[in-house]
Amino acid sequence: MDEVVTRLENCFRVVFPQLPAAEILAASQHSVAAWDSLAAITLVSVIEEEFGIEMDLDAIAEFDSFPRIRNYVHGKMNA
Repeated sequence: MDEVVTRLENCFRVVFPQLPAAEILAASQHSVAAWDSLAAITLVSVIEEEFGIEMDLDAIAEFDSFPRIRNYVHGKMNA
């Protein structure tokens, strides 16, 4: 598993501590009851701090699953 995924999993654990580790890679707003608008903002903040990046808050609606966030972070890290 690559470093981005491992670090991103840790971000999800911080924001969603009740989420089983086995479910993190497939987590989405639809599968995680605690993933509301406040959790989304918190998750973005934790990710920004962890990776030292700025995420586009205008696109926060697109950050609705682990895979989509992973792809976004990979893009920012490779830019």
